[in-house]
Amino acid sequence: MKKIIISGILLCNLLLAACSQSEEKSHDHSNENQQTAAADIREETSGADVLPEFLKEKPEDMQIVYQAAAQNRDLLEKIPCYCGCGDSVGHKDNYDCFVHENKENGEIIWDDHGTKCIVCLEIAAKAITDLQNGKTVKEIRSEIDQQYEKGYAEPTPTEEV
Repeated sequence: MKKIIISGILLCNLLLAACSQSEEKSHDHSNENQQTAAADIREETSGADVLPEFLKEKPEDMQIVYQAAAQNRDLLEKIPCYCGCGDSVGHKDNYDCFVHENKENGEIIWDDHGTKCIVCLEIAAKAITDLQNGKTVKEIRSEIDQQYEKGYAEPTPTEEV
């Protein structure tokens, strides 16, 4: 069922605002639930199985993408994002759109950037669905690069696969 919902988000027209091009990334982790200068909210939970409060009122499919993103760190750290977040908030890959930090004790600091950006959600959903369907990381990366190379912002500076 989750696989179908994740695939479905690629076709959904979520009513989300576009990613802001004027965002700045904050590196202060002193507050558990903080708002950055870019208006991105960061919230710490005990792990990937506990979603942040900022997702509570969001659509279920968005919550599923967030949970799947946290569970697919190895994949999404190899997949660039094309929404402009590399320049605007210093993201390195698509994973950064959902998770700001993974702590050694298993706690996660979530980032609400992905809740405001359909491009972030689409890329994560496509990558995770393609992996579940047996595609290699290299194939997934190639398809995403081809799909988003024209008409979108520069990709995050994600290392090549």
